[in-house]
Amino acid sequence: MARWMSARDDAELAQAASRLFQAHFSQEPEGVWAAPGRVNVIGDHVDYAGGISIPFALQANTAIAIRRSGQPTYRVVSLAPGQSEAAKVEIPINEVGPGNPDNWAGYVVGAIWAAIEAGVIPCAEGLDMAIVSDVPVGSGLSSSAALECSAALGALELATGRSATQPERTALVDACIRAENEVVGASTGGLDQRASLFGQEGKALVIDFQEGETTLVPFDLSGHGLVLLIADTNAPHALNDGQYASRRGVIDDVTAAMGANTLREVDNAVVRAAAWAEEEGRDAEVTCKRVKHVVEETDRTAEAAKALEADDLTRFAQLMRDSHESLRDQYEVVTPELESVFQAVGQRGSRMTGGGFGGSVITLVAEDEVPAVAERIVQAALDKDFPEPTFMVATPGNGARRIA
Repeated sequence: MARWMSARDDAELAQAASRLFQAHFSQEPEGVWAAPGRVNVIGDHVDYAGGISIPFALQANTAIAIRRSGQPTYRVVSLAPGQSEAAKVEIPINEVGPGNPDNWAGYVVGAIWAAIEAGVIPCAEGLDMAIVSDVPVGSGLSSSAALECSAALGALELATGRSATQPERTALVDACIRAENEVVGASTGGLDQRASLFGQEGKALVIDFQEGETTLVPFDLSGHGLVLLIADTNAPHALNDGQYASRRGVIDDVTAAMGANTLREVDNAVVRAAAWAEEEGRDAEVTCKRVKHVVEETDRTAEAAKALEADDLTRFAQLMRDSHESLRDQYEVVTPELESVFQAVGQRGSRMTGGGFGGSVITLVAEDEVPAVAERIVQAALDKDFPEPTFMVATPGNGARRIA
């Protein structure tokens, strides 16, 4: 029988974070903030190239209870999904920076550090923090962005005594990206953080990274009798092991060689990338495949946005399939576990989501077919001796916010 992931509402999550805080710090927090994971419906590995992506914020959130301590340290305790024992980290404020800490706590204190460096958070002060989460780790649903955005927003609003403005939220996006890139060492773009900070219930975000524009569009599948089914393969997944960086490195190198700020600015990018690779003694075939994915995925996502506006989910589903095949064949980030899900559901309206190398597959499924599709996915995994997937039905939720 298929196993299902669940998400607590704001009140339940706030209570859980407060209880964890009281258990470890013997006092009440000053507040609790939450930020969601995200699912990227289409447009992966294009954010750092000036492309277009369409994510939405999940109903599953990470919550962080915070209190100012008056001490020159950050003390962090975290209870990860499915764990019974909390992890703890204590680090002096002045030791946080590039490469330190290079573990899960780097997402938390690194985001705060980067926001202080940027002047978004006005001053550094000691904080005690307790974290609980319903965003599964390693699922490709950006548990890292949920950590960063909840911590950064909470620290900002505690320091200023008011709600963050839209410009401040935009600045926090950049701070959270810097935390991932410099502190933890994951060379990600800004897709996850924008979705986590700016998501709205019932809406997807069309993010144009070249123009710096985010547009909210309705994403109501229920009117078509559909849901978005997430199948977490539960295969090992990490973005700071060099694989993600190697893909991005090709795009960054080609972009720099063309004298451009982003690959999207480069005309005839595939042809020019091939010529450059030959001249530099690089693998021209691999270079062309990587660049071709980014170019075509950006065009594909732009078309997908138009399909959403036209309420043409048939075309949207086709584009999802095309996206997965490009990520598999050209970017080569699809693992056998991800491909197993893709094949089991019949492919159309299905794709891996996130950075790849593990994680989840999303599929547009008729509401009354969800149990049967989930069982088909489980059986396919068991037949190949893969880990048993877990499932979630996803609907767009709200972005980062104070919940207590």
